[in-house]
Amino acid sequence: MIEPRSPHRLELERGVWHQISRKYLWVQLISSGIVLALVVVVVLVLWLVLGQLWPLIPGGILSVILIWTMAILPRQVRAIGYQLRDDDLVFRRGILWQRMVAVPYGRMQLVDITHGPLDRGFGIAQLKFVTAAATTGVTIPGLAQTTAETLRDHLVAVAESRRTGL
Repeated sequence: MIEPRSPHRLELERGVWHQISRKYLWVQLISSGIVLALVVVVVLVLWLVLGQLWPLIPGGILSVILIWTMAILPRQVRAIGYQLRDDDLVFRRGILWQRMVAVPYGRMQLVDITHGPLDRGFGIAQLKFVTAAATTGVTIPGLAQTTAETLRDHLVAVAESRRTGL
């Protein structure tokens, strides 16, 4: 995994960081591209057909935001990763606003796999962990379908053997 280069990054003990599939980038680019195309079409219809000028300003601002988001998507995807440790799973994401969450295996109540139509088309899925605390719920996006299933089975087995606080 490519490590963040900043000397002020969130650090964690050395271990194996797993990255998500690069196919996730394509799914996000396609989704954002569809939204951008819809914004442009709506603005053009309002402007050219109905003669309204006001949609140009919000449409232009929204288009710039979407294009900027699409430009930084590759870096955002590289920043997403997870690490399986002895007692917990650590998930990280974020470039400017970094988030690192450790979910103890014994606290996992549900491990769920979801995928939308684009995800299925690209063979990826999202793995979601639910705990009793709402703030520690983690969703790992962009895992290969087989990786998500294998990881789910592993986490369920480990969580069953390490139930705590029950």
